[in-house]
Amino acid sequence: MVKQERAARTRESLVHAAAEVFAEEGFTAASIAEISRRAGVTSGALHFHFDGKTSLALAVEERAGRALREAAAVQGERDRAGGPLRVLVGSTYTMLSLLAEDVAVRAAFALCADTTHSGRMDLRRQWRAWVEELLVGAERAGLLAEGVSPQDATDLVVALTVGLDGLGGFEADQEARQLLHRIWTVVLPGIAGGEAAAAVLVEAFVEAFDEEETD
Repeated sequence: MVKQERAARTRESLVHAAAEVFAEEGFTAASIAEISRRAGVTSGALHFHFDGKTSLALAVEERAGRALREAAAVQGERDRAGGPLRVLVGSTYTMLSLLAEDVAVRAAFALCADTTHSGRMDLRRQWRAWVEELLVGAERAGLLAEGVSPQDATDLVVALTVGLDGLGGFEADQEARQLLHRIWTVVLPGIAGGEAAAAVLVEAFVEAFDEEETD
């Protein structure tokens, strides 16, 4: 049991160290030596747990995907009563926090944009599918503005949010949240005008800052 626990801790350290290096340097520039050094293990110990960089990258992606699914479930449950647009806006604040706090998520987004690495999952594609699902739901509920299609709205939202990792230099502070709020203040009325859009903005903004104050 002790050996199993030690092995689990070592594997955890390696995945975390790999995420840090991938996020900072990219897949190609990342070295086994640097990952081993940060994890505090030898290269031989690393190879005992992983075949190499590719298997480490896959482990990082799996952890990031799990974090994204868990966050989406929490956000969806919290905003269920507010409808799909409320979930959509709230999810972008959640994504901002994940990018600030979870190095595996940052690394996974970097990896899916790296043409030298072919991963099992593409978080950007998952994010796009999540956005489109919510906007299709908003259309069915009659919440989208006249002439706006879910696909066009998805293109816009994804284009604006794939750069969330740059907000606040990965710091989920008030300044970054305020910038995200300003983005939605401009974008959301074009997707869904009227009182519904205004209510969503107010609720999401208040909740985001309430979370920041309690962190």
